[in-house]
Amino acid sequence: MLIFVVDDEDSVREETKRTIQEADPTAEVADYKRAADALEAIRGGKRADVVFSDIEMPGLSGLEFAVKLKGLSPDTRIVFVTGYREYAVEAFKIKVHGYLLKPLSVDDIREELKYIPRKETAIQDKLVVKCFGHFDVYWGGKPIFFSRRQSKELLAYLIDREGAACSSSEIALALWKEGNDTKAEQNRIRVLVNDLRNTLKEIGMEDLIIREHRDIAIRKDLVDCDYYRMLEGDIEAVNMYRGEYMIEYSWAELTNAKLYFRNNVKR
Repeated sequence: MLIFVVDDEDSVREETKRTIQEADPTAEVADYKRAADALEAIRGGKRADVVFSDIEMPGLSGLEFAVKLKGLSPDTRIVFVTGYREYAVEAFKIKVHGYLLKPLSVDDIREELKYIPRKETAIQDKLVVKCFGHFDVYWGGKPIFFSRRQSKELLAYLIDREGAACSSSEIALALWKEGNDTKAEQNRIRVLVNDLRNTLKEIGMEDLIIREHRDIAIRKDLVDCDYYRMLEGDIEAVNMYRGEYMIEYSWAELTNAKLYFRNNVKR
């Protein structure tokens, strides 16, 4: 059983975690100071069976967190842990599963845990991508390793293009600053595409790459990334952006400038 504890107060979070571990020594407990970090872990493939969350937190409140959590992981049981009774009505309006007052006891935890239904492991259907800061790719909560550095860069470039078809010359210009569309360039790109497909095939995601003649693209619907969520107006993704985007790639500077301008104008 995987349990999340979300509370911005360090001492309370540690005490809640200790009480849970005493109530169920077999449980895996992960704790988060920010609700946004817990949501990011869930997007990365970690599906908590139950979340014990504070309500009054800076940034994303517990009530707002619960709404987003239910959208990402409907089967996760949500239990609010708070020192205030007045939130109970609002909490049950959004159909949380429990409402406990601090301080928690071992018996409180055991009572909540006994109602958690057994469920099959969720099947991940999207590649999780982190674009802000360094570019990283995850599957099942674990990073994907690429046998060729430029295979990873090719994927980054295709994601940056948001599903638009990219010609061989465009890719060559970005990766090698050469865009002559020579036979040698086409061969280099073919090697990278095959290598990337083989890497994705290991996790059953080879359909992510689309190639028609000399054009290459990705299926945007198979990607969950902070960049795309920011473009869609997700406030959490907007707050995650700190002025850095795929910082290891020089060709990404143009997109970063657009994001920086967009973010600062809106503020």
